Amino acid sequence: MSGLPDPATRRLAERLRQEDPDRFATAMLARGEAQAKLVTLYALNAELARTALSARDPLIAEMRVQWWIDRLGAMAVAPPPPHELLSPLWSAWGPGAAAFAPLAEARRHDAARESFESVEEVVAYADATGGALMTHAAQALGAPDVPALHAQGRGAALTAWLRAQPALQPLGLGLAAAEPVQLAALARTAAQAFRDAAGARRTLPRAAAPALFAGPAPMQVLQAIMAGEPPAVPSDFSRRAALARLALTGRWWV
Repeated sequence: MSGLPDPATRRLAERLRQEDPDRFATAMLARGEAQAKLVTLYALNAELARTALSARDPLIAEMRVQWWIDRLGAMAVAPPPPHELLSPLWSAWGPGAAAFAPLAEARRHDAARESFESVEEVVAYADATGGALMTHAAQALGAPDVPALHAQGRGAALTAWLRAQPALQPLGLGLAAAEPVQLAALARTAAQAFRDAAGARRTLPRAAAPALFAGPAPMQVLQAIMAGEPPAVPSDFSRRAALARLALTGRWWV
């Protein structure tokens, strides 16, 4: 963790290692100050996801999400009061951290425990959460704002949502009617997004590769869902192999 400047950021990194090991591993592949940017951003994402589900009462969960929206927005004009996450976030991003308020805003849906009525609603949610997260991370590593970046973000976010869908459904966070045809449509959308990103991969710099990682074997997940089968849970070996390939080759596209 040589790129992490202070004990508070290193503590966030250790927490991220436990909660989101794949993003922790990719953050460690970044260089210099970008490492602290990715660690704090990914730690924020984990906290926002947790906050939205931290209370059974949707009103209480909504109030907790609103707190993050307000705190992040206020960082546009002033540093936050001392805080275990916001302070390292400010150190890494400065006033630019205010741009993350929409990541918190998107979690209102989770706090409300509302099912999605359509495939299009899931795609919009994926774009606003995991997709936007990938955009911020990749731009911190020098990626321009090009269609390939947003396509990769959409593909990765939808794949992650489809992996989690069996667990989300009992929480009221899945599709109102989780029919196989809807899940297959989402998988096709994700696969097309990955193809679009791969086709335009030369518009994105190799330095951004750590932020563009879509997890282990994403196309295998999507192919299983399109076939109406449950996707296999990736083994520790496949996760390590995918991360090793990313580190050695810089290949992020699928």
